[in-house]
Amino acid sequence: MRSILKEKNLNNKIILLRLDLNVPLENGKISDTTRIDKILPTLNFLIKQKTKIIILSHVGRPKGKIVKELSLKPIGEDLRKKLNVRLKLITENIFEIKSKDFFEKFDEEILILENIRFYDEEEKNDNKFAKHLASLGDIYVNDAFSCSHRAHASIHQIPKYLPSYSGLQLDLEVAALNKITNKITKPITCIIGGSKISTKINIIKNLISKFDYIIIVGGMANNFIEYFGNNIGKSIKEQNCYKIVDEIISLSKKKECKIIFPEDVIVSKNLNGSSINKELDQISSDDMILDIGPKTIKRIFDIIGVSRTILWNGPAGYFENPNFANGSIKIAKKIIENNKFDKFFSVVGGGDTVSLLNNLNVVGSFNFVSTAGGAFLEYLEGKKLPGITALS
Repeated sequence: MRSILKEKNLNNKIILLRLDLNVPLENGKISDTTRIDKILPTLNFLIKQKTKIIILSHVGRPKGKIVKELSLKPIGEDLRKKLNVRLKLITENIFEIKSKDFFEKFDEEILILENIRFYDEEEKNDNKFAKHLASLGDIYVNDAFSCSHRAHASIHQIPKYLPSYSGLQLDLEVAALNKITNKITKPITCIIGGSKISTKINIIKNLISKFDYIIIVGGMANNFIEYFGNNIGKSIKEQNCYKIVDEIISLSKKKECKIIFPEDVIVSKNLNGSSINKELDQISSDDMILDIGPKTIKRIFDIIGVSRTILWNGPAGYFENPNFANGSIKIAKKIIENNKFDKFFSVVGGGDTVSLLNNLNVVGSFNFVSTAGGAFLEYLEGKKLPGITALS
């Protein structure tokens, strides 16, 4: 995989740039610009190199149909303001754009092709569609790591027809993930949450052989609490997971990886109730486990204190209610505190965890925060991502 930073002959070249601009839209307005802000360095770099840029991206799941509410128009307007360049959204049918000389029709530095998923050929990974897109540019750049687990035409097929490179954000993403999967500085700890073990079993199994500690929090921790003979009341849990938990515990012993789950918890009778700290043997049948308790927080602090690398994916509790956000907030602040003294390298991923950090306004206090979602998780599983493979 070659970075676009290493290509020296970019002057006046037409760059076909695949981005992930799939930001949340509410009544035609962007409610979170995080994904846009992250790709600005790549765009600024290409602008300084005097290139012409054609952006390929998508919003939502239009399933091959034109959906007005999923237009890239508001995103183009946001980019125009932030980059201060001449930029135009091209709404004409892609198949009617026959060659790369269509830049001559416009006086813009950047053209954005309308939502690439308005064409069902995109998600079908259609080779002819990709070849036609490739005919519009001189060089292809993938800076959409978060889409690179999809074998779609604009991700997987275009590199067959053009010199292809990775963008700056994709480089950062892969480098950060390599630090927690391949080029590891030990001791290394994973704090992993979420409601379902089955969606993260392959991640946990892949990381057990590499990590020193795996700390299970959130809804999936309830399955571990129950596995060891404790009542979890009416807490959320995934059904039929005894064998999965047993497999994780057994594998961790073989690989000498310590599995940590809550020693005490914060409970309530409902999601809107007040918080009560309880030991595991005190949980009643009408309790809901909604956060980790102070003993567990202290245990996690001790592990963070001896770690040199941290991966965090999934909040510790139901943080949407401030009564049950304490565990997640304390973990975030402890990692930030150690980061200030360069004690370790920290990587955070997962929509809920990033949302928590955004609410706390501390995203910039971690070494790397990923918004990649599915691609982030599949990389942790050890899967080969089609978009990365295509660049190689």
